[in-house]
Amino acid sequence: MRRISALILTAALGAGGPAQAERAVAIPAVEHEIPSSGSRAVAVFAGGCFWGLEAVFEQVKGVASVTNGYAGGTQATANYAQVSTERTGHAEAVRITYDPRVVSYGTLLRVFFSVAHDPTQRDRQGPDHGPSYRSAIFPQDAGQRATAIRYIRQLDATKRFAGPIATRIEGGRFFPAEGYHQDFARRNPRYPYIVRWDAPKVAAFRAAFPTLAR
Repeated sequence: MRRISALILTAALGAGGPAQAERAVAIPAVEHEIPSSGSRAVAVFAGGCFWGLEAVFEQVKGVASVTNGYAGGTQATANYAQVSTERTGHAEAVRITYDPRVVSYGTLLRVFFSVAHDPTQRDRQGPDHGPSYRSAIFPQDAGQRATAIRYIRQLDATKRFAGPIATRIEGGRFFPAEGYHQDFARRNPRYPYIVRWDAPKVAAFRAAFPTLAR
């Protein structure tokens, strides 16, 4: 996300006009889901710059909070400077705290795959390149793991995407990102990167899932 300067992005936007709205990929709901119990659960997803994932999932009814951070990796801790070297194995990720009575893990997966990012891209999303921008799911329990694996197989079988899904199922701790990364799109709606890459995702989510949107 920070690999392209704001100046270049501003020039690109000025030359080409407003960014075109993205469209969600029409995919089916999860067929086989192991439901979560209780009133609070956590999901951790990675799919490119965490600003965009956060911006989308903050729009979902039943989501209590979204925290940007880093997941996976081999180091005992993580911060932006370390992860940006692409030597720690971490991915930019979001930790979503949600109420399973309002929105299911399967529904969050559907949003993740259809509009929050492109799951066919390997180690990249949009203008951002490198393993830290990979598509990955970090299940928090056996039920989430089984649901995610089955859904990836289900989606690959539908042939709705341009290529096979590259999303990995991984483990590892989640480390919250620095404070300036939190709520970034909401606090900086006119930031060039947000305007070009993330605002269209939010618009696509609201168009594709009107009953899920706040």
